[in-house]
Amino acid sequence: MIFRYTIFYVDNVPETLDFFERAFGFARGFLHEGGDYGELVTGETKLAFSSTALMRQLGKSPSAPQPDKPSFEIALETDDVTGALAQALKAGAALVQDARDEPWGQTTAYVTDPNGYLIEICSPVSGASSPA
Repeated sequence: MIFRYTIFYVDNVPETLDFFERAFGFARGFLHEGGDYGELVTGETKLAFSSTALMRQLGKSPSAPQPDKPSFEIALETDDVTGALAQALKAGAALVQDARDEPWGQTTAYVTDPNGYLIEICSPVSGASSPA
């Protein structure tokens, strides 16, 4: 078994794909012709987006993210947290936590995307190897 993708439920899939392309440099992998589903190329695991309207049509009732009470986050690893944070903010991300050095040997920063999802921008943990 493999971890294939994570899907965020959003109101506007094309706008969300545009944001992630500008903010984090991901390439668009796919956008359905109806605009209700899209994927970004992020390595072996895809970051995908489905419209809340489509989910309601399928009998699901997704709730909106709550940035002040997140139930999860995604982490995007980089060697340049400060630069990646600046790029994300320029693209329209909202700052939650500025870049800081953590006691466990990692630099972290937090933003939310325009939909309110919590995103950690982080360096590799010192002394720990990450898969390439």
